[in-house]
Amino acid sequence: MMSVLEYAVDVNRNVEDILTLCKKLNIGVNSEEDMLDDDMIILLDNELANEDLYEDEDDMLPNDFEDSYVEELEEVKPIKKKAEAKSKNNDFLKQRKNMYKHKEKLQSNKVEDDDNIVIYTQGMSVSDFANLLGVSASEIIKKVMELGSLLNINASIDFETAEIIANEYGRELKKDTTRDEVNFEQLEVIEKDEDLVKRAPVVTIMGHVDHGKTTLLDTIRKTNVALGEAGGITQAIGAYQIDYKGNKITFIDTPGHAAFTQMRARGASITDIVVIIVAADDGVMPQTKEAIDHAKAAGVPIIVAVNKIDKPDANPERVLTEMAQNGITPEVWGGDVMFVNISAKTGEGIDDLLERIILLSDIEDLKANPNRYAKGTVIESRMDKNSGIVATLLIENGTLRLGDSIVAGNTHGRIRTLKNDRGENLVEAYPSMPVSITGLSDSPSAGDKFMVFENEKKARSIALQRLNNYNNKNNQESRSMSLDDLFSKINGGCKEINVVLKADVKGSEEAVKSALLKINVEGVKINIIRSDIGTVTESDIVLAQASNAIIIGFNIKPNNKTLDFAKEKNVDIRLYNIIYKVVEEMEDAMLGKLDPEFEEKTLGQAEVRKLFKFSKVGTIAGSYVTNGIIKRDAKARIIRDGVIIYDGNINSIAREKDQVKEVKQGLECGITIENYNDIKEHDVIEAYEIVEVKKSK
Repeated sequence: MMSVLEYAVDVNRNVEDILTLCKKLNIGVNSEEDMLDDDMIILLDNELANEDLYEDEDDMLPNDFEDSYVEELEEVKPIKKKAEAKSKNNDFLKQRKNMYKHKEKLQSNKVEDDDNIVIYTQGMSVSDFANLLGVSASEIIKKVMELGSLLNINASIDFETAEIIANEYGRELKKDTTRDEVNFEQLEVIEKDEDLVKRAPVVTIMGHVDHGKTTLLDTIRKTNVALGEAGGITQAIGAYQIDYKGNKITFIDTPGHAAFTQMRARGASITDIVVIIVAADDGVMPQTKEAIDHAKAAGVPIIVAVNKIDKPDANPERVLTEMAQNGITPEVWGGDVMFVNISAKTGEGIDDLLERIILLSDIEDLKANPNRYAKGTVIESRMDKNSGIVATLLIENGTLRLGDSIVAGNTHGRIRTLKNDRGENLVEAYPSMPVSITGLSDSPSAGDKFMVFENEKKARSIALQRLNNYNNKNNQESRSMSLDDLFSKINGGCKEINVVLKADVKGSEEAVKSALLKINVEGVKINIIRSDIGTVTESDIVLAQASNAIIIGFNIKPNNKTLDFAKEKNVDIRLYNIIYKVVEEMEDAMLGKLDPEFEEKTLGQAEVRKLFKFSKVGTIAGSYVTNGIIKRDAKARIIRDGVIIYDGNINSIAREKDQVKEVKQGLECGITIENYNDIKEHDVIEAYEIVEVKKSK
């Protein structure tokens, strides 16, 4: 919806003209503040398309075309200039009219199952499965026994077992989540080969701050824009598409480095190819490693662009060595990753990079069906004072058209305007195209999925159900896997468990990593997607969330802010200080026989501000309690720069020369740690206790 005033601004007409038109069409509005619904807007759009607009040469030009046409030779050809703008606009309005009145029916994304398909639901019993197949439960139990398991009639049958048995009866098993339009992120659409056409690759460029990502994106865009247009185009959305030697390539531009890690998770999830840019004079840096982790976790092909080769101190060989040390082995060394030397500043090597992107996309054989209602991902959204919510979308499959009814995240609407990355009006857009739209009822989030539905009523209903699911915390997109989920995930067909590992020192990291990789339960593999030293960071949590991973910390202690962030993202962090406990608990979780869970309850933290050493007592840590309480005889750990230095017990607490049982937040005290004196100023003493967690049935 939008007001009469907003609509008038949008189509560049006077409010009085729009009110007159509304009266002619029997649309019940009387002032500029009155609201127009989507159906009213469509009526107005069609009527405007029928009019002979801009008869007078002095009429105002539409905003969408003014910038592109007013620049050209003002004194020499002013009439031609306006005539071209007028012609361009009338052509668009005619297209827009035809789009609304003569839309061809696209294929729905809803899957029509045939009699050969059997739908599996999580936790399905042997009896229910037998009924679906039309056979006796005893026959299914016999089949299960032949596969080496023993189930009774009421027991749950896992997806993998059910799939094998269904195949024996000539039936195909599908999970119910792949048939649910409400959770359309998981909707499985089977395409016919004859419907598929080649689509452009979607490329995300990642790299460390100041290694040249933005310069590379700008250079590629400017060198592949028509000569006459280059000065007049403003890159207004977070993606653009180029045409290189007849091949289209879409580039996703991840925003500023403050949101670097967040956008890696988003970028890697919608991309076909990742280009990791590394400065030849700087080598591999921390954010380079993050980019590697996310690209690997996404399982997409990687090209390494070695930038700044024009600099005197450039050392491309160093980049090859350091990338190989981080698991990215160059083709010239027998690996499978292309390396390209470039200068984003001078343009050297850019053609070579684009050629390799085209080569990789040909190898990947990227295709889509343009004859379906569109599906894709929200890149970003913003509020515009004139247009309302403006969302940037990447179309992954199907065709997006003006007037389509769309659900994006938990919001819906009818597409009022559709523009490409150059700000040009479109009536339809195709797979791999980045576009901006207006018409949504609310602002979706970056990374939300979108899908078009047959009509507005259906879209509104789907959006409402999605919003209710989100509010009830049942939206499966936002849930990450906990250790307690492992057994059910494995029974559901999951054969790979993703883990982010953080440890105090390199030796510990290597030992824990080796132990985890040796675990083999029922053919389930542990995949360590990041392994590093130091405490858990928000970057680790974002990666774990994006990859549905568990975080295992060995002899480290994340701060409260990090733990709160993990809780917000529903990421499970498990902390250990004994290797066999890590292995034992993982194995038990995978076998479905976890013992009652014990949980740390943090009592409080104190910062060491001054040290007092006595021969008989040892070191007394003059401390300030920063939060909670510190209790005598509680367990305590000494944390230095996020790493656990010692884990033991509090021996004594003194306040103003008196021994006390506890000290609360905001007070000073002296603390001694049992059997430990090597305390330093600025260490953190964390008091905690171990409590058993009662699990709900």
